[in-house]
Amino acid sequence: METKKYLTLIDQELNNLPSFIREYNLSTNHSLTTSYQYLTEIRRFFDWLRHQSLSPAQSNAEVSIKDLARLTRSDMMIYIDFLRHSKNQQGRLNSPTTVNRSINALRSLFKFLTITADKPFFDHNIMLKIQSLNNLETLNYRAHVLESHMYTGNLKYEFLEFLTNKYASLCNKQALASFKVNKERDIAIIALILGTGVRVSECASINLSDLNLKEATLDLTRKGGQKDSIPVASWTLPYIAAYADIRNKRYHAEKNDKAFFLTYYHKKTSRITPNGIERLVGKYSKAFGHPLTPHKLRHTLASELYGVTKDQVLVAQQLGQKGTTATDLYTHVDQKEQRKALDQLANNQNN
Repeated sequence: METKKYLTLIDQELNNLPSFIREYNLSTNHSLTTSYQYLTEIRRFFDWLRHQSLSPAQSNAEVSIKDLARLTRSDMMIYIDFLRHSKNQQGRLNSPTTVNRSINALRSLFKFLTITADKPFFDHNIMLKIQSLNNLETLNYRAHVLESHMYTGNLKYEFLEFLTNKYASLCNKQALASFKVNKERDIAIIALILGTGVRVSECASINLSDLNLKEATLDLTRKGGQKDSIPVASWTLPYIAAYADIRNKRYHAEKNDKAFFLTYYHKKTSRITPNGIERLVGKYSKAFGHPLTPHKLRHTLASELYGVTKDQVLVAQQLGQKGTTATDLYTHVDQKEQRKALDQLANNQNN
């Protein structure tokens, strides 16, 4: 269902953009969500080009290669300034993250047009001269915010114990009926993310054949389509096994139901969606008193794994990241070591 939704949205965007954008989209190896986000950013850019008379096109579908080829660095800087001073649907100015997403989308497009297309459309890649915006938050500040939205230490076990023994008493009649049906599945999903650090989309995509409980390993397809195999934390296995035991009967699974995590709605068995996982994690964590997202469960695993190993490469491998840049933050999450070092400085000076 989630795949079908994004394919429909992508097709809607492509129908209102030039044919060379469809060619660009086919050439990329992005996830469906990234492809859709990039196409919306290209649409926004084309809207701006026409509004600024940088393209004479009457519609985005009529924006030409020549319009893009004659753009200058100054044009792109003016566009970025426009984004920085535009407001989102919530009435707030676009964040650096939002602006950088647009920059990344245009970098991807111009790289295709000038380098990776079978026959490049033109030579001058203006996006090579455009840098991303600096994040205005320091690593320490981001670490402080991140740490307050994780379930490190005993908190993750307390959360699972809350779901196992206490959550049902907080439910109304309708919610209780649904929880009784999905209790083992939902707890297994949360435990698996906490015990592997997988992305929510990767979790939803897990098939029966991907999990080896005896060897405690998980095969999965990463963002971008890469195949991977990772270990699963041993403490999570009982939760996963408890769901596996009731999966077939509870969700009326047939032999052709390959998905590991299932839903049963209107007498139909189907794979759980990433949005479904987002909703259940949000609902349960809010009831627990510490609201978070599946992505913060992933951060929890990354932070604790770095705390034990002090190895950014190992953390990057577990998370399925191509480099260690994204793991830099986890070296700053636990500020106890930072405080300990400061105290040690004071002790040395007093001696």
